Amino acid sequence: MAYYKDLRAYIRALEEAGKLVRIKRLVNKDTEMHPLVRWQFRGLPDEQRKAFLFENVTDVKGRKYDIPVLVGAHAASREIYALGMMCRPGEIMARWAESELHPVKPVMVDGGPVLEEVHKGDSLLEHGGLDEFPVPISTPGFDNAPYLTAANWVSKDPDTGVRNTGNYRAMVKSPTRLGICATPSNHFREHWERRRAKGMPLEAAVVIGPSPNVGYVATAKLPYGVDEYDVAGGMAGAPVELVKCLTVNIEVPANAEIVIEGIVPTDCLEREAPFGEYPGYMGSEMLNPFMNVTCIMHRTKPVYNAFISQFPPSESSKLRGIAAESVLFKFLKHDCNIPGVKDVSMHEASGANAYIVIALRKTHPSQAWQALNGASALIPTGGKIIVVVDEDIDPRDADSVNWAMSFRMQPHRDVKIIQGKAPGIDPSAAPPSDLESRSAAVSGASAMLIDATLKWPYPPISLPKKEFMDSARRMWEEEGLPDLKPRVPWYGYSLGHWTAENDEEARLALQGRHYETGEKLARKRVTSESRVSTSGAGH
Repeated sequence: MAYYKDLRAYIRALEEAGKLVRIKRLVNKDTEMHPLVRWQFRGLPDEQRKAFLFENVTDVKGRKYDIPVLVGAHAASREIYALGMMCRPGEIMARWAESELHPVKPVMVDGGPVLEEVHKGDSLLEHGGLDEFPVPISTPGFDNAPYLTAANWVSKDPDTGVRNTGNYRAMVKSPTRLGICATPSNHFREHWERRRAKGMPLEAAVVIGPSPNVGYVATAKLPYGVDEYDVAGGMAGAPVELVKCLTVNIEVPANAEIVIEGIVPTDCLEREAPFGEYPGYMGSEMLNPFMNVTCIMHRTKPVYNAFISQFPPSESSKLRGIAAESVLFKFLKHDCNIPGVKDVSMHEASGANAYIVIALRKTHPSQAWQALNGASALIPTGGKIIVVVDEDIDPRDADSVNWAMSFRMQPHRDVKIIQGKAPGIDPSAAPPSDLESRSAAVSGASAMLIDATLKWPYPPISLPKKEFMDSARRMWEEEGLPDLKPRVPWYGYSLGHWTAENDEEARLALQGRHYETGEKLARKRVTSESRVSTSGAGH
């Protein structure tokens, strides 16, 4: 089956799968839109969340737009993310690994839907510039402007010409000016710095509403020098079709809904933010680059696409988390040659960034630390708490992980604190008023690495064996009791410290013959004096 040719084909797929809500009533993009979508992240489980298409949009000035707004379409839930990749939820990591291992280079085409309307020169302001689009306010009451959130910025390394496509928020500062949150750790900022060193501005383009594979790769932390279009092609099993921008030397997807072209000065910065951010706090103002818009091209009656981020869980935490999990999984398993890696989880409560759990089948005691060190190195601005657990622990279930940390590790032996991490926008790294100086700290931020795997054989899990739990579940269902969602572990199993005698005594108990065990134990009595002498108790 061919991949989605554009965002509109994907919208149809969402609707056919029952994952799209159409809102036909008049909705204010500045005060009502994101709060409405936000409720599903504060009041519904993951599997019940959907994408929203707002068809009748207004703003705080009473203006009405004939452009619909799509929110939550990429990752309101894990099922929606899988739908965007045309796979099942359990296949996402494998599909990501295949996309990285077998990329497909993009192809240039002569034209495409994004060129249906072009505004540049005098016509740019005649059509309103950025005001043409219903850009929502994400955190009403706190954000200082509407921000582009599903903004896929495309730029090039000035030395190699290799493109980078990254998702960075963009503050609408005027009809022809966008701020960009380009922190020192991201690849766009690296391009900006290299152009600054040459005394030249940076050319860039913002792509809104391409097919979902482009949005997925733009939010992933792929290695510097990897062209995200190549990986998007691998994900789709077909090359991304590109067209040349009209005022800058950048290539963009021909099927996009909107493309904004411009020049990013490198000789000055402007204040950007506050903006509601993924750690769950308002992102403080920072000095950042900005873009002077030179051209806007878009489809006739385009669909404006937005991500919903801010407090986790959100579309942003799901979107970035799944991509980061998949990239780290491939890195550890293939690049670091740790074949026992079974799963990786970026916990959404941490913004899918700070708290990482890796499930591992160890074949050597050192592999836990290989995985911990590898994960910390790959994610310079995340991984504040990284935990490795055994494969019988569910890395996505906090209770399961907490149980492993409680009883499979000793802090003095199995925990290491490291420094040298980039703080990103973690508000615990420094007071909000001191964000600039914390980025320059010599030692950077820190991380805690935890080996919560078994170090030797343990007694069995203290739950009934699987056959008894299976039988009880059948009874549960026959009684019409509520649907179960089993949590690991849900049955008992041996972890190595269990003798044949222990097994036999348990078998006798299930035959009602436990008195035989009692008689055996009576025959093996020892005197209290000998026990004290042997154990040294009381000394």
